[in-house]
Amino acid sequence: MSDQTDKTPRVILPIPDVTPPGLTTYDAKNPDTKYPPIRQLRPPAGAPNVLIVLIDDAGFGSSSAFGGPCNTPNFEAVAQDSLKYTRFHTTALCSPSRAALLSGRNHHSVGMGGITEIATSAPGNNSLRPNTKQPLAETLKLNGYSTAQFGKCHEVPVWETSPMGPFDHWPAGGGGFEYFYGFIGGENNQWDPALYEGLTPIEPPATPEEGYHLTEDLADHAVNWIRQQKALMPDKPFFVYFAPGATHAPHHVPKEWIEKYKGKFAHGWDKQREITFAKQKELGVIPQDCELTPRPDTIPAWDSMDPKLQPVLEREMEVYAAFMEHTDHQVGRVLDAIKDLGIYDNTLIYVIVGDNGASAEGTLQGAFNEMANFNGMAALETVDFMVSKMDEFGSPSSYNHFAVGWAWAMDTPYQWTKQVASHWGGTRNGTIVRYPKLTGTKAGIRNQFTHVIDIAPTVLEAAGIPEPTIVHGVLQSPYEGTSQVYSFGDADAPEQHDVQYFEMAGNRGIYYKGWSAVTRHSTPWLPAEKLVAFDDDNWELYDGSKDWSQAHDLAKEMPDKLHELQRQFLIEAAKYNVLPLDDRRFERLNPDIAGRPQLIKGNSQLLFSGMGRLSENSVVSIKNKSFSVTAEVEVNGKPANGVIIAQGGRFGGWSVYAKDGKLKFNYNVLGIHEFPTEATTPIPQGKHQVRMEFAYDGGGLAKGGNVTLYYDGKEVGKGRVAATQAMIFSADETTDVGYESGTPVSPDYTAESSKFNGKINWVQIDLGTDDHDHLISPEERLNLAMARQ
Repeated sequence: MSDQTDKTPRVILPIPDVTPPGLTTYDAKNPDTKYPPIRQLRPPAGAPNVLIVLIDDAGFGSSSAFGGPCNTPNFEAVAQDSLKYTRFHTTALCSPSRAALLSGRNHHSVGMGGITEIATSAPGNNSLRPNTKQPLAETLKLNGYSTAQFGKCHEVPVWETSPMGPFDHWPAGGGGFEYFYGFIGGENNQWDPALYEGLTPIEPPATPEEGYHLTEDLADHAVNWIRQQKALMPDKPFFVYFAPGATHAPHHVPKEWIEKYKGKFAHGWDKQREITFAKQKELGVIPQDCELTPRPDTIPAWDSMDPKLQPVLEREMEVYAAFMEHTDHQVGRVLDAIKDLGIYDNTLIYVIVGDNGASAEGTLQGAFNEMANFNGMAALETVDFMVSKMDEFGSPSSYNHFAVGWAWAMDTPYQWTKQVASHWGGTRNGTIVRYPKLTGTKAGIRNQFTHVIDIAPTVLEAAGIPEPTIVHGVLQSPYEGTSQVYSFGDADAPEQHDVQYFEMAGNRGIYYKGWSAVTRHSTPWLPAEKLVAFDDDNWELYDGSKDWSQAHDLAKEMPDKLHELQRQFLIEAAKYNVLPLDDRRFERLNPDIAGRPQLIKGNSQLLFSGMGRLSENSVVSIKNKSFSVTAEVEVNGKPANGVIIAQGGRFGGWSVYAKDGKLKFNYNVLGIHEFPTEATTPIPQGKHQVRMEFAYDGGGLAKGGNVTLYYDGKEVGKGRVAATQAMIFSADETTDVGYESGTPVSPDYTAESSKFNGKINWVQIDLGTDDHDHLISPEERLNLAMARQ
């Protein structure tokens, strides 16, 4: 640990400036003029660099470091002289796990009971970290660390994700990171991501055709930042949080990595569980008396799958394994940079293989475009369709996910998957910790119960920094985790984190001194599942001292013990803002029902040329309703070409644009069906209002509608959209005016050729289509802008 003789007062942050006492002279040339040297802010002497690597959507049985089929030689190399924590836990979902890691508090304590897109007004689910719970990065920065984050940030409230912020919850805003390079949201296209550097949206530095891949780019930036930091501030330690979007869907990876796994999963997911289970015992990451839990009835056996589909299913797993190995390689590049600088042994390293269990959000057959399932349209991806796309899985033309059975296999030996916080398959993630000064230089296994909220207090103890009591003038609540340092040097040390609740979407559990009581309330891959009342849930009881994998339910044999733990769950739930329990699904996507703020209010939105990278929550929703788009454009000389406004991208969205002079509208359903409408005549030269009206059929969600195009109120084209997307266009593609970033909605243009070649004065989206022959006046536009103030 660091120098314990440090006298700097660090419990109040920022550390108060103190004017040195002493003689003040009139003339600086006076020989009695003396002042102490300026001291730069630094942490206590000996404080280590800190690197936290957080892999996305990876189960306990995925990485070869913990017995899985995905080769991760760099993770294994770290573990060769460090500690593997076999009972390390997350929250079962990404945003909550990340918020807990970065704050040292339980996820409901910092408002992150679920992902940001389903936030409510309840304190435990509002996605707002209280200012009484400042993040670890801010504490380290205010103690003299350089701080940087690379990769995924899924902790920004959705109404704060626009280019105008506010940025209080962004990594480089109020998150404590001096530098950020990555993306805001739950997932991103690895080939064509929506990137931010700091608070500024930027485009990727290359294209997929030029060899671009997001994880490689993140590693490039992390390596360069670390090198520069040590070149310019060698005496200042860093805190680097490397959190790639891998291995979250879409599973994107260069083909040469995929081919390494060709044919290796022909045995299917049931056999893979057995293979992994045996390897885990060989490695000692599970005890010899651990039992392999059986497959749930809701997951089909491999042998029951359509033989025609099985080659596609194999390919899905080949792609995922390649994605994991590719990610491991990029992490290895970051580790190599640290070694080359000679600071490897003075760096506290965490490699956390998963922010939750493996994801079962890809349906029972997997998905070529996972957005199909999120829109309730998975049936569009028929067996024949999947077979036709098999060779494209993992490529830039895919937005793929693997089948539920593979997710279950990646969570070996445990029950269930991501989102299921009740069981270890959703929350137990293999973790490697290395810091030779405390962990020693020999490989070791640590079986003490630990949780993601333990990381922040561990880092502070290793650095010799006290937990702050006041930050930015606000009294702080204590960390809710327990430092792991006590276990670093003693494999047999009694565990100190002896009680921990779990809850996600009504799936809940409690760990208490070796015992766990759990109840699975909902199933991730059954969005239309009829849920029972919370009081009618079936609870299970497990004795962890004898039953490592939660294989033997003792609830009927020991009802009194079960009731004891159920009461303990309620105590913890009341303490940490878990109540009220909330199992609503699609309802929480609606901000009016959920009770969260909306950036855009009313039935109209005015936009201007050059506005872009607007998330779906930054634009008025046109789903499942009639709407119109009106734009004032100026065409001078050349025929009009380019995008007027586009939302979404190749895997779902819509675009109003000009092609060879004519106005066009294209509605793209999941990249499977396109419905274009084209004007019969070109847009005239000069200033004109062009308009697209979509008249929704009604009668439910995802229905079609009729399209009509107008120039200055005069009809110039008609068309038909047979179906629409009901819930979401994309998790990463955005809305752009005058161009289109990311992948294009329509094959009529590319991102590079999408810029409108005329002038766009304004674009207005209106819900409803009552005034197709009405031209919008400047006064009406002004009134609209004022009405939204």
